[in-house]
Amino acid sequence: MTATSISTWQGKTLALLLGILTVFGFAPYGFFWLPWLTIAGLFWLWQHAATPGQVFKLGWSFGLGLYGLGIYWIYISLHTFGGMPWWFAGFSTFCLCAFMALFPALAGYLAKKTHLLWAAPILWALSDWVRSWIFTGFPWLTLGYSQAPESPLAGFLPVLGVYGVSALTALFATYLMMVVTTTQRLQSVAIMLLLLIAGSGLSVVPWTHPAGQPVKVGLLQGNISQTVKWSPEHAEQTLKQYLEMVRQTQAQLIVLPETALPVLIEQLDPSYLEALKQHAQSQHGDLLVGVVESKRGEYFNSAISLGGAPMQSYSKSHLVPFGEYIPLKSVFGWIYRDWLHMPLSDLSRGTSKQPLLIAGQKIGVNICYEDVFGEEIAQQLPQAELLVNISNDAWYGQSFAADQHMQFSQVRAIETGRMVLRSTNTGATAIIDKQGQVLQHAPHDQAMILTGEAQAYQGSTPYVWWKNWAFLILSAAGLILIHLKKR
Repeated sequence: MTATSISTWQGKTLALLLGILTVFGFAPYGFFWLPWLTIAGLFWLWQHAATPGQVFKLGWSFGLGLYGLGIYWIYISLHTFGGMPWWFAGFSTFCLCAFMALFPALAGYLAKKTHLLWAAPILWALSDWVRSWIFTGFPWLTLGYSQAPESPLAGFLPVLGVYGVSALTALFATYLMMVVTTTQRLQSVAIMLLLLIAGSGLSVVPWTHPAGQPVKVGLLQGNISQTVKWSPEHAEQTLKQYLEMVRQTQAQLIVLPETALPVLIEQLDPSYLEALKQHAQSQHGDLLVGVVESKRGEYFNSAISLGGAPMQSYSKSHLVPFGEYIPLKSVFGWIYRDWLHMPLSDLSRGTSKQPLLIAGQKIGVNICYEDVFGEEIAQQLPQAELLVNISNDAWYGQSFAADQHMQFSQVRAIETGRMVLRSTNTGATAIIDKQGQVLQHAPHDQAMILTGEAQAYQGSTPYVWWKNWAFLILSAAGLILIHLKKR
């Protein structure tokens, strides 16, 4: 393919296919080396494109393939469980994918426009970072996640975080492209080996150390169908099921999923909460359960503790737009009134970022997709010695959204040097060690109790101290050096 033909449909189709293939670098497939090849292929297309406009189109095609397959499950949430008409759910999902595809497209456009194609890895990672906060952020399928936990590049996570690893993944792909397309093969191979060796070396650094003795944990997965979860007729059965599961759990720390109790906590019979509390006390520990709280006329997606320790709560602060709150309600409110019927679509934000002291552990709690935002998780550290995520990914059916979500939790474990416990409704319920390895994993779409041990850790990784600032400063320095070298 030549520079004159790169703007044709063949080039765009190839970019689209490369984007689709990149999805298999993420969970549940985990071919971490695949993004090295696909990004290298895209950069080769960019290099041979004649104009910045052509690069933009190639980048957008790649992004459309990546996100079109990678987050197709948004359609399931909107149509199957949200009740939105199929055509509008499909249109809405496409619009989100098309918007997200703009970020790799803009990264390539800026690199070509400034004649600084060597800056493409940095610009790609910066686009991932911008995607994490613009319009409250949706950093799903950030490139760096593909490297956890098996890739040697994952060793950089405790130092530079996931966006730094995005940059290094794209840089590795750049040198891989050079091995094939230039005469600088030896130099390129040497730099690639250096990145792999450095990452492997960093992965064995003991950034954190154990604190106290391991605690026995029980993670409950109720497998309550999303079609009946909020049905008043089914609520009593759900409450009974979880009470029975709690009573079967022999653990100091018992964790139930997000909104496990499908009624306002104020509407619960006090004897029900007392029964949960008494069982936790009998285990000389505490129970953490997802509930909906009402405070001063506002509603919160919360987790509360019951047991030997005084009752404590954490309320979700990073809400899902159009899922848990309605942005620009005067503009978009009609969507919920006419076509989309989701419970808890108008929640308020919590404010506390303090760890909970339960079961003798200092626990940093986060709810649902809050654990996609590494810098926010790090705000509870180094005080928090153990991380707990409660989620309900049943909204996405039997797609691979739950596995992708668990991979993001694995990255949080590596970034912070903490174990992560995940209790979910239908999966992925898991115990993850501080190296991001899944020690135990409950089968999806089954009601079960996952038991094991969790070790608290003290100390801080470099990422906990400087969060994303190291990545941002190094990115700015890199762009300046590339510009000066060009001049």
